[in-house]
Amino acid sequence: MKIAVRYYTKTGNTKRLAEAVAKAVGTEAQPVSVPVTESVDILFLGNSYYAFSIDPEVRSFIRSLDKSKIGRIVNFGSAAMLNSTYKKVKAEADKAGIPMDEREFHCKGEFKGVHKGKPDESDLKAVAEFAKKIVG
Repeated sequence: MKIAVRYYTKTGNTKRLAEAVAKAVGTEAQPVSVPVTESVDILFLGNSYYAFSIDPEVRSFIRSLDKSKIGRIVNFGSAAMLNSTYKKVKAEADKAGIPMDEREFHCKGEFKGVHKGKPDESDLKAVAEFAKKIVG
């Protein structure tokens, strides 16, 4: 099974989650600025809310994906105030013709002192376990 991990972060929180996912599934976490050029069965995509939506860079990344090369997207991320970005990511994936796994991982992330220390070690362990379950 071929797996890729991409993430977008402004604070470093989602990068930490992406690195835990990548380590758990035996690949490398890379930012969304690195295109997915090989066919993959699963693309783990880490992101967060910025101004009540996903960042335009994440939207552009999803739109740039070759649907013939992506089996499905698995969403994960963190946010200080809002919860899941699943619906926003799925809307973009639907436009691109790429299936989304219904399962996702989300945890709180530190932002300007709110949720200090999050994601913490328990969150990193939880996202790694989530990734392992996804890949079987």
